[in-house]
Amino acid sequence: MKLTDLLSPELIKIPIESTEKKGVIKELVDLLVKNNKVSGKQAVLDAVLEREKVMSTGVGQGIAIPHGKTDGVDTVVASLGISKKDIDFQAIDEKPVHIVFLLVAPPYETGLHLKALSRVSRLLSKEEFRKKLMNAKDARTAMKFIQEEEKKYFEI
Repeated sequence: MKLTDLLSPELIKIPIESTEKKGVIKELVDLLVKNNKVSGKQAVLDAVLEREKVMSTGVGQGIAIPHGKTDGVDTVVASLGISKKDIDFQAIDEKPVHIVFLLVAPPYETGLHLKALSRVSRLLSKEEFRKKLMNAKDARTAMKFIQEEEKKYFEI
């Protein structure tokens, strides 16, 4: 499974409008709803927000990877948001977030959910790639950057 299997330009929002955690998560869930990726918007939103209560998914270096598990989806789904504005995500490094990658999975897809989280983490750990994403002018460009990066690191 590749992130490009989960994402499409329609699931990428540049720029994210909100500058606070709950608003950003809602925007990214709304993208999933708009593109018929979820069957229960409120269930998805609740699952992700509940996970945030446990510990912030602001992982540092300007990145947040909010995620959750719910019956509101049939398979692992994702959306991506990028903002030039600072987003307060209560990140572990206490710095603002600019790249937010939302992942949602059904409760029975633990393996795929963890694999997707791992892929996102690995790609976004590279500073050069984060800079490219931050400079993406639109969703198609961001998608192209993700495809190029996955080819570099995940092709066998």
